[in-house]
Amino acid sequence: MSDMYGGSLAGASILVIDDEPGMRNFLTKILETRCKRVAQAASPAEATAQLDQAHFDLIILDNIMPGKTGLDWVTEQRRLGLFADTILITAYADLETAITALRAGVSDFVLKPFRANQILNAVSRTLDRKNLRRDNRLLRHELSADGTRGTLLGASPALAEVRAMLHKLAPLPTPVLFTGATGTGKEIAARTLHQLSDRAEKPFVAVNCAAIAPERIAQELFGLVEDSEQRNAGLFLLAEGGTLFLDEVAQMPEALQVALLRVLEDQRIRPVGGERDIPLNIRICFATNDDLSKAVEEGRFRADLYHRINVMNITMPLLQDRSEDIVELAAHFTTHFSQVLGMPALSLDDETLLKLRRYDWPGNVRELRNLIERSVILGEFPEEFQGSGATTGVQAIESLDLVMQRHILHVLDQCDGNRAEAARRLGVSRKTVDRKCAAWGE
Repeated sequence: MSDMYGGSLAGASILVIDDEPGMRNFLTKILETRCKRVAQAASPAEATAQLDQAHFDLIILDNIMPGKTGLDWVTEQRRLGLFADTILITAYADLETAITALRAGVSDFVLKPFRANQILNAVSRTLDRKNLRRDNRLLRHELSADGTRGTLLGASPALAEVRAMLHKLAPLPTPVLFTGATGTGKEIAARTLHQLSDRAEKPFVAVNCAAIAPERIAQELFGLVEDSEQRNAGLFLLAEGGTLFLDEVAQMPEALQVALLRVLEDQRIRPVGGERDIPLNIRICFATNDDLSKAVEEGRFRADLYHRINVMNITMPLLQDRSEDIVELAAHFTTHFSQVLGMPALSLDDETLLKLRRYDWPGNVRELRNLIERSVILGEFPEEFQGSGATTGVQAIESLDLVMQRHILHVLDQCDGNRAEAARRLGVSRKTVDRKCAAWGE
């Protein structure tokens, strides 16, 4: 449910800690219709047990409780490895309390007595700040990792098989291993799987295991707890509710392989320096261009981890095995780089397209993409791909539409006009086929 307090509440899980049943019930009542999940705890000890069972985005707690103050409990939990934001309910906000709260990482105060809109405003502000911090860090991570974005383009049978498997696996929590040569689009396929799933609104976090120094990779993934004031949530926690994509898994250090096996089995992580296992709700996807079975034989990769991640394996096809997709890919990349770079569109005449299709593409889609980016910058294709230049970039896109039209209509003929069956064979939705046919007057 989304209202004036912002959509960030809708996906939030919140823990309410207060020894007074009336206050717990009041807070739960005003939050549960707006949030994904609200849990209660009547004491710090009960709250600790709740943290061992589930992940929470936000904790609302009273400061004065029997046995231990809310601030003492937060300070203690930070040392153990608590990363959730906190809102403190208190009747006394003196300077000493404020300093202690700041050191404990309390996000906001709500003074007693308060009204429903005051607590809702505090929750909304805190979650908005939390999401902004997460998004900023994810953006910095993607920029530093040069993450791949895009969609799976092409209507070849090989790619249709991949799409069908992605649709089948999308609603399941099962780990997926993407294999195939460099440049075949393993990360794009993983992003497509994420977008098809019910996790699409949550983060997709891509990590190249070979690009992080072995001595740093554990804290980058699992997070770091140095003391109650110094905490750094790792990439596992940033991906909470979404998908974590681990590329180049064959390059993982041995110690990380052991830790990852525990994560897969228990769905929990322990930050470096922390003393508590944190429950997770994420899907983990893996990718490699290495032969993992051979890596196991050579002792470079743990056999138990290999069998755990190899439940479902999607092998991305080589570009030379889906050469019919090159026309669509080439037109897409030409238009994309022309717009992004502000350069004139390249000629994609029939002769050029034929030469592109006849080339073997050892670097697969990535090589095609790089070739076209370089060609757009230089204003021409390399000599071995040049054609007569009779068509312009715009005409090439029209030519692509004609190629697509002929192909879709040919498949429809094979299916005796059954659009649902044609869509299945093409690896696209029925709506796409209907839309194309309407545009062509069919």
